Amino acid sequence: MLQTLAALSRRTAAAAPLAAGLRCVSSGSVDVTAPLNFWAGKRRRSQEKSNQENVHEPATGRVLCQLEPCGTTEVNEAMRAAKTAFGEWSKMSGMERARIMINAAHIIESRREEIAELEVVNNGKSITEARLDVDSARLCIEFYAGLASTLAGQHVQLPGGSFAYTRREPLGVCVGIGAWNYPFQIAAWKSAPALACGNSMVFKPSPVTPVTAVMLAEIYAEAGAPEGLFNVVQGGRETGSLLCHHPDVAKVSFTGSIPTGQKIMEMASKGVKPVTLELGGKSPLLIFQDSDLENAVRGALMANFLSQGQVCSNGTRVFVQKEILTGFVEEVVRRTQAIEIGDPLLESTRMGALVSRPHLDKVLSFVEQAKKEGATVLCGGEPFVPSDPKLRGGYYMTPCVLGNCTDNMTCVKEEIFGPVMSILSFDTELEVLQRANDTATGLAAGVFTRDVRRAHRVVENLKAGSCFINNYNITPVEVPFGGFKMSGIGRENGQVTVEFYTQLKTVFVEMGDVDSLF
Repeated sequence: MLQTLAALSRRTAAAAPLAAGLRCVSSGSVDVTAPLNFWAGKRRRSQEKSNQENVHEPATGRVLCQLEPCGTTEVNEAMRAAKTAFGEWSKMSGMERARIMINAAHIIESRREEIAELEVVNNGKSITEARLDVDSARLCIEFYAGLASTLAGQHVQLPGGSFAYTRREPLGVCVGIGAWNYPFQIAAWKSAPALACGNSMVFKPSPVTPVTAVMLAEIYAEAGAPEGLFNVVQGGRETGSLLCHHPDVAKVSFTGSIPTGQKIMEMASKGVKPVTLELGGKSPLLIFQDSDLENAVRGALMANFLSQGQVCSNGTRVFVQKEILTGFVEEVVRRTQAIEIGDPLLESTRMGALVSRPHLDKVLSFVEQAKKEGATVLCGGEPFVPSDPKLRGGYYMTPCVLGNCTDNMTCVKEEIFGPVMSILSFDTELEVLQRANDTATGLAAGVFTRDVRRAHRVVENLKAGSCFINNYNITPVEVPFGGFKMSGIGRENGQVTVEFYTQLKTVFVEMGDVDSLF
């Protein structure tokens, strides 16, 4: 879920060395003591002291902070603040809303390195990727600021001079529930379209990565947003349930696993609340024999190892045509073994730590299961212990490439959500399309080929919501992102998302007398 790397690197390459030289934090040096809940214009502490949980720094394994989950009292306070702010915000013109959102984008740009560093500390990904995530958040807010003043209805002429028109109106208080793999970016991706359309939001980050969403709340407030426009409540399953069932909530937008998405959809249905669900996937990447091999290898690495493989759209089922299988595998393995693992705050690091110890153990167990089922570990798939003593408690593993995979293996059928690539061979286009679509999910898919007709023909037949031709895992905010089948409902980003954060009102205007049957 990155912006186009080339476009961003042109803008930020010169700034990165300077920012790195001014780095304020290092792995193992940060303790977060300030409250992480935010509503009605300031940070707040929760009354739920007995349910505090430790939050760990993935790079070191040390305790980073205490999570204070929100209960009924805190959720109600946040909802009241959001409801009050909605009354003011929804009456503003699109231009007025846009001005505040642009201010927020400028603040994010000025605090880019600070936000990225804390994202690394809380999530474990490399500083290089974290900067791009912050850029994506800023660009999303800028994009929807540009759309805020364009929201309009339709005029329809009726017989006799009468007419009808439609109004695109905000929904009210929206709930956003984020995932731990892109904490700051997801908070922006959910809030930007909601706010542009005149809504307010209560956002719940993942309890694993609670640190940076509150920074976005402070930035909106500093930019001039009404108190309570964007609020942050921390917590896990119980807090999420309180939000989904709350009578003042008009919509729920969730990013996360399929089982949790199903539960959220069920809870929201009790109040007939619309939902946007961006869920998991087991996406295919098809590499034909006429592909540019260099680009295909790059694409496969981007499709599997961004954010330590913890990306919902990853193309983890890599189907390679038999004629080029040997050369492709050799080059992928060589480059995978060269990926530098270690301190995520170092500029040279390309793979940081997985998000938690339980998740690391789960990913490693998938590798062991793959070996039992007959897959060959071509490289990686083992715990990694950095040489730096302060990092030895971190959650690291070597990126893994699995060969000799078949469609019925667990590693091919189930979402691993870690740096594990499964390589499969194929003979014909028809065969690989059938195999690629043989999944309950449909978030993303990709194809590498020099044949333009084949590329579009294959994409037409892939059952996935976000498809890539000769690239992978680029997500410009101008285009919609979302899945088919069990990978979700609705879209994030792009103009179409306006439809998911507004409701349409139809108004009939009679210019003559009422023609009554009575």
